Amino acid sequence: MSTPSSPLRQRITKVSYPYVAKLHAAPKLTLPGITLLLALVGVFAPVQVGVPALVLLALLLGWLAFLSWPAVTTGPRFLRIFSILVILLFGVSRIATG
Repeated sequence: MSTPSSPLRQRITKVSYPYVAKLHAAPKLTLPGITLLLALVGVFAPVQVGVPALVLLALLLGWLAFLSWPAVTTGPRFLRIFSILVILLFGVSRIATG
């Protein structure tokens, strides 16, 4: 049985389709590579570069979590939210410590 989706979810899914298709067609290590690069830049670069990299990483993971939300159960949903929050909190701590 299919669950109804909101117009917002349908619109975001439709707009995201070309980008997801490009990621799917790219080499398998592209998305993990982008994620690793953003995380390393976020941790080791100066605050002016690192914090935007962490925000981009959180946005990327949030976008992917939104797209996969209907297909996952409670445990993976919690892990997705938790990982995004940890990244954002680390960004805030980088700002606070200068």
